[in-house]
Amino acid sequence: MASYVKFYCFVENLAEKVHNLGSDTLKVYLSNAAPNVSTHTAYDGVTGTTGPAEIAAGNGYTAGGNSAAVSSSAQSSGTYKLVLADPATWTASGGTIGPFQYAVLYNNTSAGKELIAYWNYGSAVTLQIGETFTVDFDPGTGVLTIA
Repeated sequence: MASYVKFYCFVENLAEKVHNLGSDTLKVYLSNAAPNVSTHTAYDGVTGTTGPAEIAAGNGYTAGGNSAAVSSSAQSSGTYKLVLADPATWTASGGTIGPFQYAVLYNNTSAGKELIAYWNYGSAVTLQIGETFTVDFDPGTGVLTIA
């Protein structure tokens, strides 16, 4: 099971109204560069300047990653929970996808495309032709809670 890790900037960005998690377009991209939770702040494609570099587009992987639709964004008894649908499955076609080890969640609506969190799969994954990969968000626990 992949482990969830939030970027430090996410906390400040929430307080400063950068994110509207209930309505903004959130996306997930794949990276093989280790994220730095204290210095990475935004999606910047393959450059890796402000965030972990994205893997190269092609063979079934599209630059920018896939959207993760909001299934539920609500609070109950003072605890907010964000539930996202799994992003579309990536299928390797015409060549391999990867390697990648991290799935990175970011806000595609915000002007700076700020980072939210990432999941570490523990080791590099390379999809061979015909193989698929889906980031599996748990609808019960949600992607994140804020209490």
